[in-house]
Amino acid sequence: MARRSQFDFDGFYKALSATVKARNTNWKTVSERTGISQTTLSRMSKGRQPDAESLTALSAWSGLNPVDFLTDTPKQASEPIAMMTKLLREDPDLDHASTEALEAIIKAAYDRFKHGGTHG
Repeated sequence: MARRSQFDFDGFYKALSATVKARNTNWKTVSERTGISQTTLSRMSKGRQPDAESLTALSAWSGLNPVDFLTDTPKQASEPIAMMTKLLREDPDLDHASTEALEAIIKAAYDRFKHGGTHG
């Protein structure tokens, strides 16, 4: 039977704590920016697990990817085209039509050249 993955909450909290320190901020500010109560953050420091909503908000604030904290799970690299699409959709300088046009261009070029092929 396959072993079920576990989430490394301690590792996530340590990485989150390192992010707080690196950004030269404090837990009160984290609480204010994420909407997560200081009580929840304090409990996490003592090994308590946050709920999914708190984990999501903290991940978004810190840029930490929860998948990176799963144990016993083979990690698969993100697909480059999916990453490019995500970045284009996050760009505030592009409207929807521009994003769609760029995605179509990039996907067409990517499909043509992804395996080193230069001829159709």
